[in-house]
Amino acid sequence: MHRDPGPVPPQPLGDPAPDSPAVVLVHAGSYGSFSRRALDEEATARAGVARPLREAAAEFTDPGHPHGCLVIQAATNCTTPEVEDALRRQRNADITAIESRMKADVAGGELPPDTDAAVLARHAGAVFQGMSQQARDGASRAELQALAEIAMAICPRR
Repeated sequence: MHRDPGPVPPQPLGDPAPDSPAVVLVHAGSYGSFSRRALDEEATARAGVARPLREAAAEFTDPGHPHGCLVIQAATNCTTPEVEDALRRQRNADITAIESRMKADVAGGELPPDTDAAVLARHAGAVFQGMSQQARDGASRAELQALAEIAMAICPRR
């Protein structure tokens, strides 16, 4: 779950190409770190999912950057199998992190015992990815914020 920093400038000889897995990893650790940071910092899985969805509404529509998310958008425009694989691994790692956090909250009694952590994590990933595309297609911050709130309405509470 990462914000698109805009076009990557041409790389000098010896630097990674803009479509290389190294660029994806650098991006994920800088521009795109807000979602993973929220999951780590929030007290519950529910809050750790709600925060990046809400922040994505602002990040994905920031007028100072191209709208959307590099890790999501680059998936449809990648030029090499290595980049495609790196992007897929990053997106799946984000979903796995959400699922793990939700399972821990189920075990700790924070979420009901019948919570399907895998489905909720996949849902959060799908909403986040969809918000990126919606931002690219012109959705406003308010429209994306409303999507985040609807998505969180299905998340169970204890």
